Amino acid sequence: MAGSVKRRRYDATGRRAQSAETRTRVLEAARRLFVAGGYRATTVAAIAAAAGVNPDTVYSLVGSKPALLGELIERAVSHADRAVPAEDRDYVQAVRAEPDPRRKVVLYATALVETQRQLAPLYKVIREAAPSESEVGALWRKISDRRLQNMQLFVTDLEAAEPLRAGVTVDDAAHHVWTLNSPDVFLLLTEDRGWSPEQVRDWLAQTWERLLFE
Repeated sequence: MAGSVKRRRYDATGRRAQSAETRTRVLEAARRLFVAGGYRATTVAAIAAAAGVNPDTVYSLVGSKPALLGELIERAVSHADRAVPAEDRDYVQAVRAEPDPRRKVVLYATALVETQRQLAPLYKVIREAAPSESEVGALWRKISDRRLQNMQLFVTDLEAAEPLRAGVTVDDAAHHVWTLNSPDVFLLLTEDRGWSPEQVRDWLAQTWERLLFE
């Protein structure tokens, strides 16, 4: 039609990429400040200033302080710059694809020590805040319960490859794995005893193997 003007289709790709980059910057600033100063002393305004944005941007891209902390935990356990469901994580898929049960244990210990290297500093933030910040306490209980569920899936996968030690149920085994892989144990070994992450990895794999198999 004469005189008609073609409308250019709006491409939001650049804007989405910019928002993702800003969100990452906000989360990285939040992690630095939480770890350095603790949860209560860290304000959304301080996080915004460190990230070079307005506080409203922090709320719109991530959310409140509990949401920021929750997202940082999800990134730590996902081994990624975003939350990834457990079944889609690379290390989970590698463990499930491995046919040798003892090799599965080594792979899992390796992955979970890497998780703790990222998670343990945040756990200290949680431990400080949880007694007086109900949302933080509830967040950690949710993460802890989900962690146990993931351990149960891991042990079920192990049992399918080789029977567990006589008298050890899947539930027992999951609690063994869950307890020994806790941030508390990781911090005790690395900070109080001076172990390297590699020493923790080897100890976890050897201890789990002795506990779970004949």
